[in-house]
Amino acid sequence: MAATKKSRFTPFGVISAALVILWIIVAAFPFLWTVWGSFKVEGDFFSKADWTYALTGVRTEFETGGAFTLNGYEGAWIQEEFWRAVLNTSIVVFFTVAISLTFGTLGGYALARSGYKYAFWLLMAALVFRAMPHMTLVSGYLLPFFEWNVWGILPTTIIVLVAINQPFTLWMLHSFFLNIPKDMDESAMVDGCTRFQAFRYVIIPVMWPGVITTGLFSFLLAYNDFTVTRMLLSQENETMIPKIASFLGSTQVQGNVMFAVAAVVSATVPLIILVMFFQRQIVSGLTAGAVKG
Repeated sequence: MAATKKSRFTPFGVISAALVILWIIVAAFPFLWTVWGSFKVEGDFFSKADWTYALTGVRTEFETGGAFTLNGYEGAWIQEEFWRAVLNTSIVVFFTVAISLTFGTLGGYALARSGYKYAFWLLMAALVFRAMPHMTLVSGYLLPFFEWNVWGILPTTIIVLVAINQPFTLWMLHSFFLNIPKDMDESAMVDGCTRFQAFRYVIIPVMWPGVITTGLFSFLLAYNDFTVTRMLLSQENETMIPKIASFLGSTQVQGNVMFAVAAVVSATVPLIILVMFFQRQIVSGLTAGAVKG
């Protein structure tokens, strides 16, 4: 008699799948609701009379003649020139990631291959700086920036973001390099490569997923930063997150919430595309150190 095939649907598996689906729904709902609301007027999306106005678009149709409108996007991108904030963010993110990865890969490789005790203490010092609140580093830079008249421009903000991000990239890339056997370096140098050529042509291609993963986290730090960019950049050089906050206004100044809603959607969509595009490299990088040998 043939053995009965074991069912794939166990109680634990069903419960786990249900919890994952529930988590996805809970996590995705706020963003999907924001995307939907970005095509409505404030009277619908923030209606106190009836929350279903956000679904039906009663006031949106009354004010614009249709159930959906692009007024929020037009106001944010054209009227308030949100595109300038996007450009500033792109510049800050590009240079922060490029500089952080350059020094992080070189430093991480050097510390991973070093047999001296100073490597451990350098990593400990980097960990201490990583644990410090961002405000501590920002406040330390303010006085010299004011005295040298370089406050409010993008390069100074990039310097501070690199200083904040560098300990993280150093630690993360150092751990990736430790999982690469030293025999690969030695074999490459036996074949005639210099130390740097072995690093460039042999080691980097192997740990490319780790570089992608570290670069993504560096990207998110610079992309989503509010404290550093808000304190160090002038109004004309604002990045996206401080610009979105300015759309909300304050107790003294009335803002336009729908501009902020449209800008939030505009700022979030690139992140989703980026993660979807690099998902394999991210998973490979995050699990690279899980199994060694």
